[in-house]
Amino acid sequence: MFDKKSARLRRAKKTRAHIRHLGVDRLTVTRTPRHIYAQIISPTGGVVVAQASTLDATLRSGATGNVEAAKAVGALIAERAKAAGITKVAFDRSGFKYHGRVKALADAARENGLEF
Repeated sequence: MFDKKSARLRRAKKTRAHIRHLGVDRLTVTRTPRHIYAQIISPTGGVVVAQASTLDATLRSGATGNVEAAKAVGALIAERAKAAGITKVAFDRSGFKYHGRVKALADAARENGLEF
C-alpha cells in the first residue's frame, strides 16, 4: 500500500534514473512547508556545484514558504550557476508536482538564464 511520501519517492527515483542517463548537470528542488531548497549537482557524482535556499542570509528577511520566496531562490540559483559556468541543466523536481512553488522556482531560473 502506497502512501503520499512513498509515491513521491518512487516518482523521484524514475526521474533521477532518466537524468543520469542524459549525463548533464541536474537542478534538484526540495520543498518543505516552511522552506525551499535548490542545488545543482554534477553528473559525475554527488558534487554540489551551486546551491540556494530560503535559508540564505540574503533571502531570509521575508516570508520563506511562498511563491515569491521560490522565485527569489530560482533567480539566485541561476545567478550562482552562471558564476560557476553552467548554463544547461536537467530539472529534477524530486517527485513533487510541477505547480506552485516548484513551477515558480523553475520559471525564475529560466528567466535568469538557465536552460532546461
